[in-house]
Amino acid sequence: MWEWAHINQFSQCDRKGHTVDSDRVEGKAKETEGELQQKWGEAKDKAGDAWEDVKDKVEDIGDDVEDRVDDHEPDSAESRA
Repeated sequence: MWEWAHINQFSQCDRKGHTVDSDRVEGKAKETEGELQQKWGEAKDKAGDAWEDVKDKVEDIGDDVEDRVDDHEPDSAESRA
């Protein structure tokens, strides 16, 4: 015999007659949303770190080029001698 005691007032039946606990589904949806927000935050942090690394590398290259140019320019005191 079918017992209705296991179905609470918030349960719903799908088209096939299976019981769906809406609180459980809503909880799982919120859990998944939280996980997605965490992954999005991690991705943004990783992208920001990568951007900072690129900017630092470009700055280092610029400094190296500047040093090379300075090394090859004749010093004004040397050119007067």
